[in-house]
Amino acid sequence: MSGPSPPPDAAAIMELVHEAVGGLELEPAEKRDIWRFVQRELPYLWSQRTSYFILGSYRDPYIRRLRAVQNELTKQLGAYPFVMGDLLELPTDRLNTFDIMFSLLATYTDYIVGVFEKESGGEAPELGEIDDAPYFEKSYVFPRDYTWVSESNLASVQHVIQAAVEIAFTDELTDDERQTEMTSLVERARSTGIDITEQEVWDVVDEREREDNAPATYSWVHLNKFRKFELHGRCFPWTTEEELRTEVSELPSPTPRPAWEESEEP
Repeated sequence: MSGPSPPPDAAAIMELVHEAVGGLELEPAEKRDIWRFVQRELPYLWSQRTSYFILGSYRDPYIRRLRAVQNELTKQLGAYPFVMGDLLELPTDRLNTFDIMFSLLATYTDYIVGVFEKESGGEAPELGEIDDAPYFEKSYVFPRDYTWVSESNLASVQHVIQAAVEIAFTDELTDDERQTEMTSLVERARSTGIDITEQEVWDVVDEREREDNAPATYSWVHLNKFRKFELHGRCFPWTTEEELRTEVSELPSPTPRPAWEESEEP
């Protein structure tokens, strides 16, 4: 039985594959598996829909946040958000299949969306892949609890929430000291014009404590990569899943909009 036929741009695809495997000579069966993957998955990226390649940890509870992002993007007409773990997997045991799949998907997708909650796991090398050419310009990162260390530590509600979570999970503080710190934090924030109440801060803290979810910590390397995206307006920190869903709305939307949607007629 003959295998799948190579697509019209087979040369460009094979160049990407050879770069991913370091120029290794491919066996005939491996080529057939790659063409099968290409014919199965890449047409979705070549379609008129706007594609979003979502990166992050597949372990629970982190996968729930990836699904939250995917669900939010699915609400947009003309969007195709996907997680690599849901796609056809290359069956070969010899090749570094992740590098092949990542290279093809990242090259042909419209936007890359990285959700980060920790510094270890598969999402760590993915961050290293997207913070430079050829993927940087199309990539956006959503790091949980991220705040760049600067003098303006209370510049937004996000900064206040981040500081509150850190206070709540500081073991050295007594309950009374923790309450005093929270009150002082909110008062300082409100004095700078930030619209937030102490109850709103405690609501977030209570949710994190119920999840036994301490603040996310990142290495200096991670922080610098997030900062690079931040300086380019493509880093969106978040603390709660609700905030993550809200921040996802900042991603570029599918364009152009359909003609009937722009019409004023009923």
